[in-house]
Amino acid sequence: MSETPQQRGPHGRLYGRSKGKALRKHQATLVAELLPRLSLDLSQPPAPFTRETHLEIGFGGGEHLIAAATENPELDFIGCEPFINGVVKLLARIKERGLTNIRLHQGDAVDVLDWLPADSLSRVYLFYPDPWPKRRHRKRRFIARDNLDRLARTMRAGAELRFATDIDDYAAWTLARVRAHPAFGWRAQRGDDWLAPWRGWTRTKYEAKAMAQGRNPVYLTFVREQR
Repeated sequence: MSETPQQRGPHGRLYGRSKGKALRKHQATLVAELLPRLSLDLSQPPAPFTRETHLEIGFGGGEHLIAAATENPELDFIGCEPFINGVVKLLARIKERGLTNIRLHQGDAVDVLDWLPADSLSRVYLFYPDPWPKRRHRKRRFIARDNLDRLARTMRAGAELRFATDIDDYAAWTLARVRAHPAFGWRAQRGDDWLAPWRGWTRTKYEAKAMAQGRNPVYLTFVREQR
């Protein structure tokens, strides 16, 4: 993910721009009519979760999220993405497929993690987050102790945290910090476990571009340990 102009979000977190090209008329209609119906109301306490729930942090264009929700209608999904143009792409696909198992938050995933009940998530996806490659910006990376604490609170024992990146430095950064956290374990069994994507993996446009440019993705799976 390329670096973009920064915007200060809640809790002082910085993330990429939230707007790009001007929305076309039908896109603006989706934002005005469909997005409010699918958006989480973080001003109200969450209702009890009755089904297994997965969270995707920064879903980009929504390729993975739409495929996962389509293939698993018995599961509920929450998608967080600050970039409105990515949200609009996902809204169009949701409407086209008539999906009813996706809820959205157009904004910082940290707000959703603070709102969710403890032990509410069965899986979390974090694919190709902004690597903030400059050394002085690395404190802005999502994988940090405070966010790992948030994930540990909201993930059930045995829940998976799936992480993908094409940036070697961010892969090493993530391994070091997640393995150092007492709530998570890395279950790799072979030396090449981290080179193969998960079963049923949906390749995003960003991943295809990265591979075409000679950057090889890394796929890491961490497990929320028993409390």
